[in-house]
Order: sequence, then C-alpha cells, then structure tokens
Amino acid sequence: MNDRYDAGDAGHGADQYELVGYDEYGRPVYRQVPPQQQYDPYGQQGYGYDPYATGTGQQQTQSYDPYGGGDTGQQPRQPSGYDPYGTGTHQQQTQSYDPYGRTATSGQQPRAAEQTAYIPHQAGPVEDQGAQGRGDRDYRTEQFAFVEEPDQDSEDVIDWLKFTENRTERREEAKRRARARVIALVVVLAMVAAGGVGYLWYAGKLPGLSSSDDKTDTATPVGAQKRDVIVVHLHNTGKGGTSTALLVDNTTTKQGTTVLLPNSLALAGDDGSTTTLAKSVDDDGSSGTRDAIDTALGTEIQGTWRLDTPYLQNLVDLIGNIEVDTNADVPDPGAKSKGAAPLVRKGKAQTLSGKTAVAYATYQGSGEAQNAQLERFGQVMQAVLRKLTSDTQGATTTVQTLGMIIEPPLTDKDLGAFLARLADLAKGGDYKTAMMPVQGDGTLNAQASASVVKDVLGGTAKSPDKDAAIRVSVRNASGVKDNTGKARVVLLNGGFTFLEGGNTATEATSEVVYADAADKDNATEVAKTLGLSADAVSKGDVAGNADVSVLLGQDYEPSSS
Repeated sequence: MNDRYDAGDAGHGADQYELVGYDEYGRPVYRQVPPQQQYDPYGQQGYGYDPYATGTGQQQTQSYDPYGGGDTGQQPRQPSGYDPYGTGTHQQQTQSYDPYGRTATSGQQPRAAEQTAYIPHQAGPVEDQGAQGRGDRDYRTEQFAFVEEPDQDSEDVIDWLKFTENRTERREEAKRRARARVIALVVVLAMVAAGGVGYLWYAGKLPGLSSSDDKTDTATPVGAQKRDVIVVHLHNTGKGGTSTALLVDNTTTKQGTTVLLPNSLALAGDDGSTTTLAKSVDDDGSSGTRDAIDTALGTEIQGTWRLDTPYLQNLVDLIGNIEVDTNADVPDPGAKSKGAAPLVRKGKAQTLSGKTAVAYATYQGSGEAQNAQLERFGQVMQAVLRKLTSDTQGATTTVQTLGMIIEPPLTDKDLGAFLARLADLAKGGDYKTAMMPVQGDGTLNAQASASVVKDVLGGTAKSPDKDAAIRVSVRNASGVKDNTGKARVVLLNGGFTFLEGGNTATEATSEVVYADAADKDNATEVAKTLGLSADAVSKGDVAGNADVSVLLGQDYEPSSS
C-alpha cells in the first residue's frame, strides 16, 4: 500500500500527504508533508543521503531510511515517506519498509480523493505491528470488514439482565418462604385449636356437649350423686372463736361448693340434748362435732381439717397472695391513732397477703351478725383454692410443707388430693359459696334449707344404714314451747334420732310425713310413739336432713305419749 498521496499529481500543487495510520473505523489518516530540498553533502546529484550506505536510488533521490532497511523510492522530487508502523508498502517508485526484512509489494495505491474525503491531521490509533506490518499481505480498502467493538453499554445490559434475574429469583424465594410460613402457621393454629377442643371435650365444657352432659348430671337422682365432704374449722388463735365450713366436691356434677355453717346451728348431743355448733367445737372437739353435723344435715363427712390462723397466713404467703373483692374496710389493730389507714381497704380485686387475708377472714364489724364474718371467711377460702395448684403432688407438698394436719385421721395425701380437685374446679369457674340458712333459734328452716341440704349436700338422699336410727325432724306448731322438749325425750327413748326443727305458726292438726315409700312404716311407728293417730301419717315433703318430719299441732298431748 502506498504511504503517500501526491496532490501534485491531481493538479493541486506540489504539496504531498503522508499516510500515518488508520482511525477507529479503519479509514486511512494522512498528514501534509511540505516540499523539501534534497541535501547532498557530497555534491553528488541524484543521490540521497544514506548514512549507512545500505541502499541506492534508482532515480535522482534516495529516501532516508533511519533503520537501514534499504527502502528506496522512485518519486522524482521527494524521498520515501516514513511509516512508523511499517504497515504498508507501495510500488509507485517507492519500496516500503518491512521490519521483518521482507520486501512487500502491492498494487498501485489509489488516490486519496478516491479513498476518502476525510483527512484528519492527528495521529490515529497505534495498530498491532505484528498483525499489520507483514509485507507479504496485500490489504485493500474494500477488503476491510470493520467490526464494532463491544462498548460499556453492552456490559451494562448484561449486568442489568443479571440483576433483574437475581431480583426475580429473590422475589420468588421470598414468596416461597412466605407461603411456607403461612402453611406452618395454619398447621400450628389447627393443632392448637384441636388441642383446645379436645381439652374442652375432656373437661365437658364444650357448649354443645356440656349441655347434654349437664342434663345427664341433673337427671341423675340427688341420692345417686357422689360427693366428697370435708369440714374445716378456722381457729382464731389471736382473738378466739371459730368459723366452720363444709368443702364439698360433687364428682358427679363436677361442682365444688363451700357451705358456710353459722355458729348458731343447733346440733344434738350424744345424750339427746341440744347444743350449738360453736359450743360443740369447743366441748366435743372435731370428732364429736363431725358426727353431730352428719346427724343434723344428713351428710357423710370424710375428714376434719383444723386450720389455725397462723397456718392460713402461711398458706396465703406460700401460694403468693390472693385477690378478693372486699366488702369492708378492716382497721389495723396495731394502729396507734384512730385516723390511721385501714389494714384492708374495701374494693374490687384487692390483693391480700397472709396477714391481711387472716385479718379480713376473721373481721366482724361492730353491730354485724356472725354471718357477715363467715361470708368473708368463705371469700378467702375460694380465693385460696383459685390460687392453689391443681396438681395433686404439688398440693400435697404444700400441705406437708406447712404441716397443716393437726388432727388425724385426715392425712397429707388425702387433703392434698382433695384440695387439688377443688382448685381445678375453682379455676374453671365451677365453684360457688353458699350459706346454710338457720333460723333465730339455730334450727333449720325446711323450705329455706332444702336448696342447700338437698341439692348441695344430698341430705334427703342419704340412705341410713340398716341398723341406723331413723332421723325425725320435729317442728312445734302447738303454741306450747315445752312440747318440743317432751317430744324429743319420747323419740330418743323410742330409738329415733331427734332433729330440732324449730317453732312455727300454730296449727290445729299434727302431721307425720315421709318422702320415701320405704319410710312409711317408720312414719307410722313415729306417730304411734308420739301418741298420734295413724290418720296423721301421709306422704309428702320432709326436711332435707330427716327421714320423717313431724309437725306438732294443738291436738298433740305429751301425756298420751
């Protein structure tokens, strides 16, 4: 390839252009070469300067070859052009420089005007000499195939595609994890719901099923229902006095109850005399009082729990305080001034420690009946059961730790198991407190006490032993107060158990009533013992704690009995 373009040949003067390289698009780049005078240091016309004397010119001028490559030109006025890249040769009177020592020839170089109209005057990119400096190759302009090199934009596109793909994968992975979490949550909720339904079914508290269960329980005769009963006596070791309650666990109906017994409750002694509950606890002790209560109420008490106030205080402290809806302000007995803050304040959900729980349970305000104090004792007992553990072993350990068993035959294990069952009922809301209705003279009102004695204690359903004495409840409607005592003596002598029924409004005719057909003969024998006619015997409602009820009318004559 020619390395010079002679503008003089085109009729444009003597200026020449020398090929210096190619631009980024493969187009040739020329620079203008001014005319030069030939320098002949030896005065030899027609020979150019050859410092190495390596070549000869074939015309009047020999080109300058700094590398001694023997490059000669045949241009009439100009030495050969300098090709820094050694990339091309021409045959128009000039021989190209080949760095490999090979003479490269090519066809005649087209004129610059025919190649391109763009002739920049700056150097083009340096080409690979090893690739383009080989003289044995003949490159033509039309033979070049220019390939656009990848630029930064293509790399950015690839990076964007990778980023988009990664982001899509992350989104899909997040969706999969979210779906997995939702499925796991649904499974957990389903298991919890199934467990809750199973527990409610096991406990008999499902709305649909519990109603049917309740119907079965209530349809069960009162006498057939199984009950466990323990009597608890709270002894106030500070001020004196006692408070008594029955703790009842009806295992048939799954119902727990605290039955509060007023101290004025009339009980029959072993000799047939009448005494009160408070006096019986002091005189007869736990064993005698338990038997007297069984006789009066028709119950069957399994054991007696003597709970002194220091033990109650320790119990409340051990289980971690209790909450009670207090109905009165309890003054602090240790306060030095009257205006001191109360020890226990009246209000909802008051937190009571062991000390304040004892103070509230034993408090009886000025002018209050003993029943008011007894109700507070019942509140404390129910709160204790709500806080006590439902685990049998745990409750037994609590009893053993406190050493609350003072009077056998009740054992730690028996009391612990019993309290654990009541605690479970109290936590589930299946627990209530009831007051035994007692008249002014300490006797039971047959109608008022029926709901407690009959329904809670099952007194009417208590089947006496074969050799047990028939329980006879006597109410005096004759208008003569002494007739009750006379009737008691007669019945006791006849082998019956006398139950005080109190006094009532005057009635003209005496009555002897039995509820169970099996007691008809017993009722007839009671009427004969009292000197009443057989016409006075009839079937009807009897007192909750008796087998036969007697109403002494004005026709009753003690002398005849």
